[in-house]
Amino acid sequence: QVQLVESGGGLVQAGGSLRLSCAASGSISSINVMGWYRQAPGKQRALVASITRFGTTNYAGSVKGRFTISRDNGQNTVYLQMNSLKPEGTAVYYCNTVPFGLGPNWGQGTQVTVSS
Repeated sequence: QVQLVESGGGLVQAGGSLRLSCAASGSISSINVMGWYRQAPGKQRALVASITRFGTTNYAGSVKGRFTISRDNGQNTVYLQMNSLKPEGTAVYYCNTVPFGLGPNWGQGTQVTVSS
């Protein structure tokens, strides 16, 4: 069914910004909640931001005020604007349904590295 491809990661200095994109091969308009997850080495994969199909958003406390999630249901794409990046934001970032495991497989993720 729906396949997810993340892109937009890279190397950035602390305080910098990146915009991540999640392109879905199928329609996401009927998926109630989509989210961005991240996983750092040796840590559990954790949800950092979510958005409903109507645009209601939620954020982990660690990123609130710095990250913005959005979605374009017509283009089947979810975005994550990341500002004021911190070294602890270094991780592989993934998108998926919230909760995950409802259908789409995990994509390859996109690496974000924040230097001090």
